Amino acid sequence: MARRSKGHIEMQDKIYRRPDVESLVGLSRSTIYAMIADGSFPKPIKLGKRAVGWRQSDVLTWLDSRASEAV
Repeated sequence: MARRSKGHIEMQDKIYRRPDVESLVGLSRSTIYAMIADGSFPKPIKLGKRAVGWRQSDVLTWLDSRASEAV
C-alpha cells in the first residue's frame, strides 16, 4: 500500500489479519487476545465494523523483542 503525502509517496505497513498473525507468531487466538488484554501484545487496528488487523511493523517489532529476551 502507498499513500501520497506532501508531494511524495510513503510506504505503509502491510496489514496482517488474525490467521496470518497466529501463523507468524505461533500463538493461538485466545493466547493473542489474552496477551493484548494484559498489554504484552500489540493491539489490532479496526478495519471495519467486524474486522481488525495488525500492522506488520508492530508484529515484527514484538517478535524482535521476544527474540532479544530469549538471548
